[in-house]
Amino acid sequence: MLDLNYVRANFDVVKQKLQERGFPLQALDRFTELDSRRRSLVGARDDMNAERNRESQDIGKLMKAGHKEEAESRRAQVRSLGDRISAAETELASIEAELEALMATLPNLSHSTVPVGTDESANLEIRRWGQPPHFEFEPMDHVEIGTRLGILNLEDAARISGARFSILSGAGARLERALISFCLDLHTRKHGYLEVQPPYLVNANTLYGTGQLPKFEGDLFKLQDERGLYLIPTAEVPLANLHGGQILDAGQLPIKLTAFTPCFRSEAGSYGKDTRGLIRQHQFDKVELVKLTTPEQSYEELEALTRDAEAVLEALGLAYRTVVLSTGDMGFSAAKTYDIEVWLPSQNTYREISSCSNCEAFQARRAQIRFRRETKSRPEYVHTLNGSGLAIGRTWLALLENYQQRDGSVIIPEILRPYMDGMERITPQSE
Repeated sequence: MLDLNYVRANFDVVKQKLQERGFPLQALDRFTELDSRRRSLVGARDDMNAERNRESQDIGKLMKAGHKEEAESRRAQVRSLGDRISAAETELASIEAELEALMATLPNLSHSTVPVGTDESANLEIRRWGQPPHFEFEPMDHVEIGTRLGILNLEDAARISGARFSILSGAGARLERALISFCLDLHTRKHGYLEVQPPYLVNANTLYGTGQLPKFEGDLFKLQDERGLYLIPTAEVPLANLHGGQILDAGQLPIKLTAFTPCFRSEAGSYGKDTRGLIRQHQFDKVELVKLTTPEQSYEELEALTRDAEAVLEALGLAYRTVVLSTGDMGFSAAKTYDIEVWLPSQNTYREISSCSNCEAFQARRAQIRFRRETKSRPEYVHTLNGSGLAIGRTWLALLENYQQRDGSVIIPEILRPYMDGMERITPQSE
């Protein structure tokens, strides 16, 4: 959430930044109306309170002087004034509630280094790593490879659960597990993250803290009972909220957390996009990276977090590129985002496999995560960062496509073989 006082003091800047993100500016018109009415009410209430205090003092003097009749007459006026103050405070509470609800719909403001544009066409590529493989045969996509190997079953998944679900088995299931373990080992042992196993169900307040609610409720799966719990769309939600409502010591920062979880998304509004295979599923596995930092550290930590995610692809020998998202392509809570895109031979292009974002104080303000630089210093909001390290399903399919062989088998990257009991190749007979 944006800081209300900042929006008031820098209204034109905020308006320009939101316009660059493609946000409809009618909400700011309403903000102006509400804030103007709020200021008017606050002034009127304060004036009436001052008048009531003066009248009360005068009544006291009249009583001491024995002018009881006049004092009683003035008391009636004070009671009327009290009713007007009460009415003003009721209206003020209503306006402040609407202002808070409106503020919850405003996206974060982009960092000055973010390219301005309406969509992904304005994204800026900053680096590439590795060479896409060259095949002496027509490469298959991951669905055909996995189906022929007997490790991917979309037909039974659709029968059991519906569209956009999958079943992995045999060496396919083992490869998924190997990727999860490898990513967690790399991030905990080499990159210094603390592994966490969070709940997969969270309450509405937790989702509000990271910006999924209220704006993106349609993208979530909600339990239909009185508890009002939601399946997590990403481990970012419980991890970023782990210190919600707390005041941390500056010496604790940066806090670096990682977790493997399944993720659940309804993909509302995405029908017709990536319907084949594992690109866009309702349920998928992901290893998430989350950081809490001081404001002055946060952009240095964003670069480090992005490199941590890129290191997974480099260890697996998968070619990728990294792009800075434009203002019109960033997520709701982000101030700056790097997308890491892996090469997919079947599509002859790079596709997103990780988004690494600095949300600055946007989420911390919603979740009330603060820190003190010294024991008695004023609390400040932390900056929160998150990124996929990596999306396991997309990494799985990228391995199948990039390491496929003419005979339909798939070579397992050397670094994953210890996690697969030494298996070097997936064939139709692999177990």
